[in-house]
Amino acid sequence: MDSPSPVQIIMTDYDSQSAGIRFVRDRVFLVEQQIPREEEFDDRDHVCIHALAIISPTTPGPSTTSASLSAVGTGRLDPGKGGKIGRLAVLKEYRRQGIGSLLMQAFEQRAADLELPRLWFHAQREAVPFYLALGYTVVSHEFEEAGIPHVVMEKRFSALP
Repeated sequence: MDSPSPVQIIMTDYDSQSAGIRFVRDRVFLVEQQIPREEEFDDRDHVCIHALAIISPTTPGPSTTSASLSAVGTGRLDPGKGGKIGRLAVLKEYRRQGIGSLLMQAFEQRAADLELPRLWFHAQREAVPFYLALGYTVVSHEFEEAGIPHVVMEKRFSALP
């Protein structure tokens, strides 16, 4: 890839963008990490706020259509579980390009809009340095989830004056 394509983060519900959400999660969790489908997709998807990272051609033209847009990252925010983020995933070939950070920034903005006091999640051990760099802290001992070591991480937000 010569240079990264423009990335747009859209906040959406599951039903409106399920094809893109499922595409990314299938590739990252089911194929790459070999997590069973029944553990990956659950009944929370329909009540969560989803973020989807979309790339488009670097030089849009008259032939640019919605079909030429590609989902490269996703995640979900569950306000009903106190600001729990879950299912954050970026396609392997798009990692280390800032897309995960953009997704997290979008969730932080939505948390502020909803006046949530914190965001929290189960982080895979190998992703902990990424989240630490974004200001999250580890608040649990390590545990296993879907056969992968995790810790709970959170970021608390100051009350607005």
